[in-house]
Amino acid sequence: MKDLERELEAERQRMNELGRRLMEQSHSLAEHQEMQELSQKVDQLVIRYQRIKHIQKQQER
Repeated sequence: MKDLERELEAERQRMNELGRRLMEQSHSLAEHQEMQELSQKVDQLVIRYQRIKHIQKQQER
């Protein structure tokens, strides 16, 4: 679980940094391929994280 949290945080930071650089250069975030890929990766990590948390809550009951 901690590994997933670290990976999620690292990818969020990468995405935020890329977003800042693109905005400084007045590039569209929605049209930038790398940004779209990072966004999808972060979304998938969030989904995995939420599923694990949900399973853990169910097991606690």
